[in-house]
Amino acid sequence: MQYVNLGRTGLKVSRLCLGTMTYGDPAWQSWVLPEDAGRTFIKRALEHGINFFDTADMYSRGASEQVLGRALRDFAARDAVVVATKAYFPMSDDVNDRGLSRKHLMSAIDRSLGRLNMDYVDLYQIHRWDDETPIEETLEALHDIVRAGKARYIGASSMAAWQFAKALHVADKHGWTRFVSMQPHYNLVYREEEREMLPLCREEGIGVIPWSPLARGLLAGNRRGADKGDTERAKADDFAHKLYYTESDFRIVDRAVEVASARGVLPVQVALAWILRQPAVTAPIIGASKIEQLDQSVAALEITLTEDELRRLEEPYEPHRVLGF
Repeated sequence: MQYVNLGRTGLKVSRLCLGTMTYGDPAWQSWVLPEDAGRTFIKRALEHGINFFDTADMYSRGASEQVLGRALRDFAARDAVVVATKAYFPMSDDVNDRGLSRKHLMSAIDRSLGRLNMDYVDLYQIHRWDDETPIEETLEALHDIVRAGKARYIGASSMAAWQFAKALHVADKHGWTRFVSMQPHYNLVYREEEREMLPLCREEGIGVIPWSPLARGLLAGNRRGADKGDTERAKADDFAHKLYYTESDFRIVDRAVEVASARGVLPVQVALAWILRQPAVTAPIIGASKIEQLDQSVAALEITLTEDELRRLEEPYEPHRVLGF
């Protein structure tokens, strides 16, 4: 396994981060794996040297955090792993049980720590931008969470570059804890973050941990435009159906298949090798519902694409509207 600093911090994270949205309660989504199955993936990730794990309070309504917490307690030393979780989305019908208000964040971090059965998380992230809460209120609350020892660092996910730049400026102005990471929607078929967000992150020393680096499975190369694929996840993932499946998306997938075939590897490995080559990227957040998928992702770290292969993969790209937030 390879390890890098998360942005300009001294925190060392594995080059791949295991996302745990897939492990929790199947009642939340039909494609989610129950705890017994999910533990197997977390253990295998640790065996591969992955030390970075991402979850969120809203995944399986908290069950994902519980699964991750119990597995890490059984399989790893707490100080040997980097645990990230997120808050923003509604957790109940209560009007204050959502968003980025001080009231919600102070409650949300305690609930997440309770489900994880941990004293702190390494990275506490805002899952989206909250138009209904002043960013000053959010940042001061996050600063207090760090000062209280409940989080070591703070991060953000999926917002406009101007919003992120404003948040960084406000934190600097008040001397509050600064965001150290950004979790954007970024992959071979969706590259709009290259316009402003990724250059901003490079300039500001922000670690980039993209979600959906394989376009929610589209870059496996086994889906068709008409029926969206054969797997349970492909059929039931309505969110993915809103993000992908344009003609240009499939042209890029075809290129990934061609490059992979010539190398004797898998299209998903080519897609991961591509994103790992992008200068702003720290650690893509990978998901896996089969052990071989996790193993294949780790093997992709050994693939170095040529300039010609990069050009072929990038050539068919067509601009998209903003997707994912």
